[in-house]
Amino acid sequence: MVSSQVPVIDLGPWRSGGPAPRAAIAARVDEALQAAGFLLVTGHGVDPALPARIREAARAFFRLPAAVKEPYAVSVGGRGWLGPGVEANSYAEGQASPPDLKESWSCAAEDPTGVARVDAEWFRPNAWPAEVPGLRPLVHEYLTAMRALSDELLELLAAALGLDADHFTRHTGHPTWGFNVNWYPRTATVGPPLPGQFRIGAHTDFGTVTVLDREPGAGGLQIHTDRDGWQDAPYDPAALTVNIGDLLARWTGDRWRAGRHRVLPPPADAPAEELVSLVYFYECDPHTRVESLPAPLGRVTHEPVDSHAYLRSRLDAITVPLAPGERPG
Repeated sequence: MVSSQVPVIDLGPWRSGGPAPRAAIAARVDEALQAAGFLLVTGHGVDPALPARIREAARAFFRLPAAVKEPYAVSVGGRGWLGPGVEANSYAEGQASPPDLKESWSCAAEDPTGVARVDAEWFRPNAWPAEVPGLRPLVHEYLTAMRALSDELLELLAAALGLDADHFTRHTGHPTWGFNVNWYPRTATVGPPLPGQFRIGAHTDFGTVTVLDREPGAGGLQIHTDRDGWQDAPYDPAALTVNIGDLLARWTGDRWRAGRHRVLPPPADAPAEELVSLVYFYECDPHTRVESLPAPLGRVTHEPVDSHAYLRSRLDAITVPLAPGERPG
């Protein structure tokens, strides 16, 4: 089963252990990221009450009438409300499908670099819903934890490759990131799924590491491996789910695979199921030159890419085209 390829990595022994335990953890990480691109991470130090409070505040927003949410509507890559019908992640794989059955509240990096061209595209101010004033401070607290954890994970991943600890984090001095609170409504809200329609269609993420706090469900997360095909993702209530994205896979010369995944549609036998996921997408400094690690670590030599030209192309790929005169959402 796919769960055997997604180990639980406890950061406690990684932080405090000697060379032998750390080497064993690094080896398990390398093996898992070659097989599935996913890890379960415990010992991360995030207070479980914090994501629970974010979910409560976010649900209060998502359950507002559409007319109240409409002023916050944005397209993919924007900061605000991604309403129904604007995103189809399967497009990233070149597969046409109906739009994903979800809504999101999205924010992203906003501390300016001082470079006007970069700031205008990647470090714009975030929007926040006036109707739910408690959401902003909760998310800010969570994002602080996610930034620190993501850099720690990148240091662990560098060690798993036998590289200097800062091999990746030397490129995260002023990184971009994105954060989505994804709401997967019940069937009564979205209607029966169309053929080929998912809460999120099959795709890989685009950046370096993604850190996911999820709720389990019958219409929940699945991951794909060559050995097992599509299988329900393993779940541990104490763990965060971590997967690597396309940029990091390219960086490793495809030694590691970007974790391919999808979220199942609302299940026919559980039509009242409603889930909320917190998804932190970590990237790197704007316009980092991403070059594949050479052999024997790397297995494929990709052409170097500008990290953020690549990210923009992937965000554009999953955007559902609007009809003339139509607004996002």
